[in-house]
Amino acid sequence: MQTASATQGNQADIDVVIIGAGPSGSIAASLLHQAGKRVVVIEKQHFPRFSIGESLLPCCMQLIEEANMLDAVNAAGFQFKNGAAFRYRDQYINFDFTDKFTPGPGTTFQVERGNFDKLLADTAAAQGVEIRYGETVESIDLSASPTLSVRDEIGKLYTIEAKYLLDASGFGRVLPRLLDLEKPSNLANRSAVFTHIQDNIGDKEVDGKPFDRNKILVSVHPKNRDIWYWLIPLSEDKCSLGVVGEPHLLNGLEDNLEEMLLDMVKQEPGLNQLLSDAEVLRECALLKGYSANVSTLATDKFALLGNAGEFLDPVFSSGVTIAMQSASMAVKCIARQLNGTPVNWEQEYSIPLMRGVDTFRTYVEAWYDGRFQDVIFYDDPDNKIKQMICSILAGYAWDESNPFVNDSRKRLNLIVELCK
Repeated sequence: MQTASATQGNQADIDVVIIGAGPSGSIAASLLHQAGKRVVVIEKQHFPRFSIGESLLPCCMQLIEEANMLDAVNAAGFQFKNGAAFRYRDQYINFDFTDKFTPGPGTTFQVERGNFDKLLADTAAAQGVEIRYGETVESIDLSASPTLSVRDEIGKLYTIEAKYLLDASGFGRVLPRLLDLEKPSNLANRSAVFTHIQDNIGDKEVDGKPFDRNKILVSVHPKNRDIWYWLIPLSEDKCSLGVVGEPHLLNGLEDNLEEMLLDMVKQEPGLNQLLSDAEVLRECALLKGYSANVSTLATDKFALLGNAGEFLDPVFSSGVTIAMQSASMAVKCIARQLNGTPVNWEQEYSIPLMRGVDTFRTYVEAWYDGRFQDVIFYDDPDNKIKQMICSILAGYAWDESNPFVNDSRKRLNLIVELCK
């Protein structure tokens, strides 16, 4: 469902303008609409459109339910997901997300983002949210109320004013770019090359076990643990396939992406055997230098959601979870502010959001320096500790009753020592 562009004559009494109709934008728009606020979403593209980040985490399901979108998602026929599997050389470890420390959903879906994002946006529109597709934000004025200069689909420029502004533009990072908020990430510069394949796995096995289509498979390069691969089943015979590493470690990065990706797959024997009959379905894509940060997440005039604020790394599929979590947290603050209650955006949004983001960051950093890989592949794990780690892998990075969230660096270092 796509809403026609409105003109300058229909701009009165807008509470919140949201840039971007992806998961964070659609969730935020739905929640604000439910709170009785008038919302307009400006989306540059038309849906469905391709996007990466297909493996959801169970934590997402409670946020989808909060936005009254759970029935639509459950009925859409997406690939069921109940965990994650990790492979390194002859070691194969899986995590069952239903066997975790934190209460909450233990299953979710693996999705083609084009269809998933369109479903969320269409559901928000059906609830009454106005979405303007094919429109581009060209400038922003925050001297008074947030005022945006927007070019519509036929090239006409108009302005739209609101009481608050949310940037849900993802990798487009509209506000960081227009307001000079960009800040270098402290994570190493890495690249990802990816595509969709008809996997033709059939009855092939992983280390003597049938391939589990209900789990994402993360494989580590046998000679260089800084390189890893994702294999995300999207249906009975289709997967998302990608490889991640620092650019100098990926052979022929810019020349022939498909040749490079297939060559990298051949270097991981288990994955190569599993995908020996695979066929590439779409042109390979490159995402480079993807980690990003900002100097300011929120003020009393704007807030950044999900990837528009900070993106860490795809290794634990945290991107959509952070996006939806940030939407839920920001909307609660916006509703209070619009209802006349002063909000300390640093204390009530930025810091609480970053607690979970920093938890993910701890494990991303430790994945690449090898410490967390040592924990993941430890052959005699304590079940209680595994459940606590499983909760984080399932997206519950804001559960401060979990010691591996509340004091993530210290606890991780302790368990690393125990695994030696």
